[in-house]
Amino acid sequence: MAAYVLAIDQGTTSTRASLFRADTSMAAFDQREFPQHFPADGEVEHEPDDLWTTTVETCRGAMRKAGAAAKDIAAIGITNQRETTLLWDRASGRAVHRAIVWQDRRTADHCARLKASGHERLFAAKTGLLLDPYFSGTKLAWLLNCAPDLAERAARGGLAFGTVDTYLLWRLTGGKVHATDATNASRTLLFDIHRGCWDDELLALLGVPEAVLPKVLDSSAAFGMTDSNLFGAAIPICGMAGDQQAALIGQACFAPGMVKSTYGTGCFVLLNTGRTPVASKNRLVTTIAYQLGGVRCYALEGSIFIAGAAVQWLRDNLHVVQNAEETGALAEAADPTQQVILVPAFVGLGAPHWRPDARGALFGLTRATGPRELAQAALESVCFQTHDLLAAMKADWPDGESALKVLRVDGGMANSDWTMQRLADLVGCTVDRPQITQTTTLGAAYLAGLHAGFFPEPDRFSDRWQLERRFTPRMDASLRERKLGAWSTAVGRLLG
Repeated sequence: MAAYVLAIDQGTTSTRASLFRADTSMAAFDQREFPQHFPADGEVEHEPDDLWTTTVETCRGAMRKAGAAAKDIAAIGITNQRETTLLWDRASGRAVHRAIVWQDRRTADHCARLKASGHERLFAAKTGLLLDPYFSGTKLAWLLNCAPDLAERAARGGLAFGTVDTYLLWRLTGGKVHATDATNASRTLLFDIHRGCWDDELLALLGVPEAVLPKVLDSSAAFGMTDSNLFGAAIPICGMAGDQQAALIGQACFAPGMVKSTYGTGCFVLLNTGRTPVASKNRLVTTIAYQLGGVRCYALEGSIFIAGAAVQWLRDNLHVVQNAEETGALAEAADPTQQVILVPAFVGLGAPHWRPDARGALFGLTRATGPRELAQAALESVCFQTHDLLAAMKADWPDGESALKVLRVDGGMANSDWTMQRLADLVGCTVDRPQITQTTTLGAAYLAGLHAGFFPEPDRFSDRWQLERRFTPRMDASLRERKLGAWSTAVGRLLG
């Protein structure tokens, strides 16, 4: 029998590939960073070839480190930065433009026009999403109009649209398969999450021809076979999910009421609501958590655009630190008499504000402010934003105040003890960090391994989740309220 499942995690700043054994332990790991492109204020792009070449390189690298051949791999799972949008020629495979990244704000005016025309309620009712440039639909509309002949070529079936999962699947299969899964489809503004299909009315409003769209499958399914030239032999691709849904699965949050928060470039909190989609009254979004055996499970989601990216900003732009690991020690040594607040709206504010026009600001600076206080402000900004999302979820979810007592965390920032303790202090609930914090990759591996018979059913898989460390609130209640009040005031000033 095959010894491994190969998981591809194509993220915003890097691509990772991991080989997992049947006991969920990681046998090998490889990672490649790639450039970010910022052609104008609020615009973020990736070179499609960078996404592809780093995917192939990391897969081969992980296989080489484990001494694994294609025959040793039961299946491949793909997880991806979700709303990043690509459009390519079906004949040549060449993209018509750079990928428009999920952080990109160029379609803010388009979203504003749709809102002004009274369409947001329709989009929300069908897709669970708000009209924001974060989602793929208006990005695709922009791409279809970025050159004179593209819309016509798309209508004739000459072009293919996809989020990153679809693009990688297309290339991995040598252009044979144009498909996505329900989780990625649910992030496009084009997919009816209740009926489980592309919606003609929404396609018409955005000017998107159906001929450009991929087929939508379960998250665990037979997606196709890799080109045999890539890895020495063909390998089945059996799992696919957007990165945040994959993290929910990797955290074994299969029961309604379970919630996880992933800290990568951004921060994304998902609450499993089971088979019932919950419409938010607090500007969260309703999304498909996963689809298995044709059955859809849903989640409430809050999206923060800047989390780990705030630490990158300290490192790469301000040169306050040389590496991210320094920030926890700096924050620990910060002057407790200062209250420096960073509102990291570098590419707008996400949930629950949804203000693409907002830009970042620092409040409370004094002559004594230095690297320690800036590091603390950057890390606390992530905790404050998480607090706001959980408060919205408690208001939306029945009995949320009594139910949401444990938050499972993962991603790079989850490795910082200082940040996770401050998170527990400010959100006022228990924070559980698992032994495997790369849960996004594990979730992709699980979906592939489930279809291939490599991993067990969800209830048995949940038994394998293991706690590494638990953080419980210990901050004085009055200090917590002062800090939350200062954050609220800062956000109000920024938006006011």
